Amino acid sequence: MENIAYAFADGVAVAKRNVIKIRRVPEILVSVLISPIMFVLLFAYVFGSSIEIPGGSYREFLISGTFAMTITFGATLTGAGLADDMQKGIIDRFRSLPMSRSAVVFGRTASDVIYNLLSLVIMALTGLLVGWRIHNGFVSALLGFALLLLFAYAMSWIMAYVGLMVPSVEVINNVSFMVIFPLTFISNAFVPAENLPTPLRIFAEWNPVSAVTQSSREFFGNIPFGTPEPAAWPLQNAALYTIIWVAIIIAIFAPLAVRRYKRVGVRG
Repeated sequence: MENIAYAFADGVAVAKRNVIKIRRVPEILVSVLISPIMFVLLFAYVFGSSIEIPGGSYREFLISGTFAMTITFGATLTGAGLADDMQKGIIDRFRSLPMSRSAVVFGRTASDVIYNLLSLVIMALTGLLVGWRIHNGFVSALLGFALLLLFAYAMSWIMAYVGLMVPSVEVINNVSFMVIFPLTFISNAFVPAENLPTPLRIFAEWNPVSAVTQSSREFFGNIPFGTPEPAAWPLQNAALYTIIWVAIIIAIFAPLAVRRYKRVGVRG
């Protein structure tokens, strides 16, 4: 128990160090705060006038998808941060200190929850300005945001592992884009899944990004009036399916990331 307490304290210290970088590195502030605003405005005013959602508002349909896309892409910060620390020798410095081996990776993923929280707050405020509304009450809205943050935390563990595998920040950006771009756009984030061609529709229905988007819409009360119940089980049980994916991702990639961190530090 004492070892766990020390590991937790070390992880909090690393997380605090990463959060302080928001003030000191303007590019991070732009990514965390400005990019989400641009996404909301772009999709609301460009696609909002060209895509029709029967029985509902496209802007309300859109916001949950934008939330899901932004937090999924935001996981790249985890991998990029770790790759940058490796390049600059900071990881080696951490390893020379009397601290828990898991603290660096835990602190990195924990600090990115704060980044994602800031992004969600900014996007929610921007969404309210463009016509998005929450119809299911305060508690339901909190559950929706909590599920989004939980999914973001799980995705950050994937990127933590990838960030410790690649040699540079540029590589993590390229690799993550090739994976995350199709994952977010072949989903129900921006168009209903049933509008997609059959192979893409099946992929979208079982895509965890679709599940977290669907569950967010349900929590926020943004399901268009008269929308039929989804045919696929993952979208019928979107919150449960999202939690299952979160558990699987963390169970697999948290140990892998910590193990990889230990191996990275051993190299000569």
